[in-house]
Amino acid sequence: MSKMTIRVLDGQHSMGVKTVVAIRHMAELAEKKLAEQVALGKVPEGSGPEIPEAPARGPVVQFTPMKGYPDGEDGYKFKPSGHLGRKALRRADAFDRMMAGSAKNGRVAFTQAQIDMGRTYGNLFEKHECAGVKCSSLEAVQGGGGQGGEYIDAVLRDREQLSVLHRRIGDGMAMVVRRRRKVEGVPRINISDRRVVDAVCIHGLTISEVLVRDGWSKKGSAVAALAQALREALDRMAGPVRAPRMASVKYGQQAGVPFG
Repeated sequence: MSKMTIRVLDGQHSMGVKTVVAIRHMAELAEKKLAEQVALGKVPEGSGPEIPEAPARGPVVQFTPMKGYPDGEDGYKFKPSGHLGRKALRRADAFDRMMAGSAKNGRVAFTQAQIDMGRTYGNLFEKHECAGVKCSSLEAVQGGGGQGGEYIDAVLRDREQLSVLHRRIGDGMAMVVRRRRKVEGVPRINISDRRVVDAVCIHGLTISEVLVRDGWSKKGSAVAALAQALREALDRMAGPVRAPRMASVKYGQQAGVPFG
């Protein structure tokens, strides 16, 4: 809080001492929150100069862009592709935030396979929701000229893949209400497996944020139980991992994991 603001507050003799202290404390908290938000907009060292400072962008993750370059006559080798070796940024999602928190406690919240499955589901859902924009559903269509039939095929394929994932999530319940109560005025509700998957993978909420939103306490046992339910759901979404009984060769276009 600025000296001028403190001087004005100290001059309000008509206010009670507790009121002045409370106002001063609120102002200090506001300044601290503002400083934290501004700090989030700082561009990490080593990133490209074209990336602007943007406090509203929120938490980011720095990564090294990679690209395949010719290596010999037929081979390719992946190397950093950033201009002058610079790194790029992407917005941190719920998995990034949860993994950062678990790393402080020396724990691993999710495996890389589970994180990849969650992000695949979130991206697929967003792409299907934006099906009105042709390029959003034609990204994965190979060898097409933008024909209307290919666009419809792409939309239908996205919808079928989402249906497959929803069936694998199932109708199970991750958290069931046994006693009706409220946490900070929020009524407690049941949390299904689908609800926690959508909250984390689509809406970007952490496990703790899901609990608070649905009226549950953020105590350790609740966080652990809901995180375990999410892990199991993500494993089911990826599908069973079984070794093939016999080898085979397939030609032509085919769907990839996890929609084999």
